[in-house]
Amino acid sequence: MSVFTTVTAEQLRLWLRAYPLGELLDLQGIASGITNTNYFVTTSSGRYVLTLFEKNSAAELPFFLNLMAHLAERKMPCPHPVANHDGEYLGMLNGKPASLVSCLRGHSLENPSIKHCAEVGRVLAEMHLAGQSFPAFMENPRGPDWRIKIAKQVMGFLDAGDRAMLEQQLAFEADMADLDLPRGVIHADLFRDNVLFDGEAIGGVIDFYYACNDMLAYDLAIAANDWCATVDGGMDTPRLQALLKAYHAVRPLGAAEHAAWPGLLRIAALRFWLSRLLDLHFPQAGELTHAKDPQHFQKILKMRISQQQVLAAIWV
Repeated sequence: MSVFTTVTAEQLRLWLRAYPLGELLDLQGIASGITNTNYFVTTSSGRYVLTLFEKNSAAELPFFLNLMAHLAERKMPCPHPVANHDGEYLGMLNGKPASLVSCLRGHSLENPSIKHCAEVGRVLAEMHLAGQSFPAFMENPRGPDWRIKIAKQVMGFLDAGDRAMLEQQLAFEADMADLDLPRGVIHADLFRDNVLFDGEAIGGVIDFYYACNDMLAYDLAIAANDWCATVDGGMDTPRLQALLKAYHAVRPLGAAEHAAWPGLLRIAALRFWLSRLLDLHFPQAGELTHAKDPQHFQKILKMRISQQQVLAAIWV
């Protein structure tokens, strides 16, 4: 994503001696995104993505890296971490935990079609099933407690209308705290820029560094709020139906998930409204940065609140 920690070619050449990847041929910073430092790395053995972790501790990173390996080894289209000569996926570079993963084919989409949304639904369901056998566990670090904490931090930057909506949403979520829905490992950030398409087929699902354990249907709601959103924050019904039906065909959705669905869409919208407000008002310095507009998810949350009954009727 953005380059917060600069890596020179010479620094990387020295670091790559610990890996069986051959000679460094090219190093390019990746400017999009807001959390970690990413580079495209080309060596004589192929092309990879180098990530330097700006916020995650070395203690929590094995969860993400081992999850990617687990999914990739079960034929999921996700990057496989590269082990060094000692068999470790994680190293240290310029004072930051760092890893290399395989670079997958395809490119992200700005305007997905109905077929693209169906493909996302199918692959997400397959990932949820493959993740059931993953042995490690990580509580969602951006769950209810995080949302309450960040809401307090950003509340003073909002106008009266947005403050009222935020307070209303937090009260709504408090009433949903005891949801008993199927849980497992979720991607938690399956946006358009984290899926690579090769034609109409998914070539790769990337950026697993928000992955955690949570409600599976919440992960589906996160995806729906991006892949099926309209410019005004509403929901494109044909794309949403395609996403849900393709997911349901692989992992059938239950009655409890249906009942919770409109609320999960609201929770997913709030999570990203808050994170974008946090990035806007409390930015992290970087060489190349790209802060995303919080108003996009403000509009989505507003629409999800106003269209709860309509969204409950769009189901499989």
